[in-house]
Amino acid sequence: MNVKGKHIIVTGGSLGIGKETAKHLIEKGARVLVTGRSQERLNEAFNGRECQTIAFDIGDSSNIQENAKNCLEKLGGQVDVLINNAGIGERRPIEELTIDSFLKVFNVNVFGLALFTKELVPVMKAQNSGTIINIGSTASLKGYQTGSIYASSKFAVRCLTQCWQAELRPHNIRVCQINPSEVTTAFGSQDRIERDEVHNKLTSKEIAHAIASAIEMDDRGFINELNVWATNPF
Repeated sequence: MNVKGKHIIVTGGSLGIGKETAKHLIEKGARVLVTGRSQERLNEAFNGRECQTIAFDIGDSSNIQENAKNCLEKLGGQVDVLINNAGIGERRPIEELTIDSFLKVFNVNVFGLALFTKELVPVMKAQNSGTIINIGSTASLKGYQTGSIYASSKFAVRCLTQCWQAELRPHNIRVCQINPSEVTTAFGSQDRIERDEVHNKLTSKEIAHAIASAIEMDDRGFINELNVWATNPF
């Protein structure tokens, strides 16, 4: 797909991977709409760039349908690419697991992602084309200590990705999961402050490159899943 002029939605795009990916696609000539929880951070991230923004919490399922409708209206009823990037995490040992902690993470990473996608798929089906990129994690491949909540949410996203691949390929809709390993972003920071880059660790730029590469593959093919690791983070 040539992204120039294409209508692209990036969720969770005010910081980190989402922000870098949106900027990368804007530079390539795409018509990008970015969502995030804070309009202030969205304005700061995309000041002076040709980009549309909408602030809402994708974890609030009661407003998903209305927010998806607003996104489509801003894009003239079209969407060629959806990048499901919004996500949060929480580390807890098994003795400290609570239903509230599970719901906090799953409402964003799984339920919000799935219900938002549900609202946009009919447009892609009507077009008989589209690309959905789910941002997973290498945590969706293997669990780890204190990862019960976050890793299980990303395992769920991996399952959703595989189910949607089976359902949507007959409609020429490609569904891909990108699994970054550790990236120096604000992820996990209570204050949402992005970490400084480290010379041997992944940055948002590498993940943005991987996402764009998956989208730009000729429409006759698609990458079903892509894992991105730092070459030597040790």
